[in-house]
Amino acid sequence: MSYHVDHFFAAVSVLAGHGHIKQRLMKAYEDHLIEINEDELPIAAKQAFADLKHQMYRVTPLKGESPISASVRKMSVREASECAASVVAVYGEIVQYSDGAQHTLPLDRQDKVGVPPFLVKSN
Repeated sequence: MSYHVDHFFAAVSVLAGHGHIKQRLMKAYEDHLIEINEDELPIAAKQAFADLKHQMYRVTPLKGESPISASVRKMSVREASECAASVVAVYGEIVQYSDGAQHTLPLDRQDKVGVPPFLVKSN
């Protein structure tokens, strides 16, 4: 399951990056999610990922185009945003079920605890 968590984390990282949502969605799916089989995911995530996969392969590509780029090209910005939200939701589900235990999200954080100086009220 760690394999899937890593790939979904990478996809979510791409989705959170710069660029148009359609470009980010295509890159996230093609680079990190294309080889994932929904049958390998937890039950709670299977249908959502199967639906996403269907959305990513719903359009017949033109000559020299991939099915994913054709499908994303035909999506509205709202549909692309909904697909991106599905990726995040599936990631949340698989993180909960990875290795049979609930894990925290792999966030890059420092071990500093305290209030940032700009939030401290001065007298």
